[in-house]
Amino acid sequence: MTTNPLGLPTSYPSRYAPELLFAIPRTINRNNLGFDAEKLPFLGFDVWRAYEISWLNLRGKPVVAIGEFVVPCDSPNIVESKSLKLYLNSLNQTQFFDIAAVKKLLTDDLSRVAGSTIAVRLFPANHYDELKVTLPLGRCLDDLDIQVNCYTPTPQHLKVDANCIISETLYSELFRSNCPVTGQPDWGTIVISYHGPAIDHRGLLAYLVSFRAHEGFHEDCVEHVFRDISTNCATESLQVSINFLRRGGLEINPIRFSNTYPSSLPSLERFVRQ
Repeated sequence: MTTNPLGLPTSYPSRYAPELLFAIPRTINRNNLGFDAEKLPFLGFDVWRAYEISWLNLRGKPVVAIGEFVVPCDSPNIVESKSLKLYLNSLNQTQFFDIAAVKKLLTDDLSRVAGSTIAVRLFPANHYDELKVTLPLGRCLDDLDIQVNCYTPTPQHLKVDANCIISETLYSELFRSNCPVTGQPDWGTIVISYHGPAIDHRGLLAYLVSFRAHEGFHEDCVEHVFRDISTNCATESLQVSINFLRRGGLEINPIRFSNTYPSSLPSLERFVRQ
């Protein structure tokens, strides 16, 4: 991590520079959470969106697009976000035959660094309507009256009614964590769907708010929440997703779900704060 470009002075490249991409092994945080990399208790994806992609056509005219990158959660590495921003900016003065050539390049480079195949979609300017903005499904917890005095993850808040087995979807706009390198705040909309003993809503909201001073990468936070809820609430099936707001033209939307959860594809919705 001492060579991580995040937090260092920035020099933007003027040429295509795939060497800028920086890999962070997922095992660093998963070891801290007690996960066995060979037997993960969840499936899932990280859905990245990049809003500042641009290159030149063969006549030197700029082209702009929005990119969507779907990274499987079992990839050995994540791509560090600032390195991805710098890499994408290295395309700005590079000429390409067409959008398909850019998509192939992104797929090859990102898959190489992540150590697993990454699905890439590019939306030209006149196709932005394909990325619709919506509200989360389920019940919002944010109007509940709670008292909070701890702002590091506190799973002790999580309580259930073992006599009531239900299926429900809950969400909150109050989730905040912090970048472990720069300390910058990361804001997100968290959505939790589960089947099992009814989770106390006030306790769940207090638990989510307790991440407010926590330092962790986006992908790590969603796995932390997944572990704590599945462990403390004895859920039969569980899905946790966090749609983080963009920084530097990039947003990350990790989603994790249990092997018994009926979903098998990432949720690609953009929520209203994005």
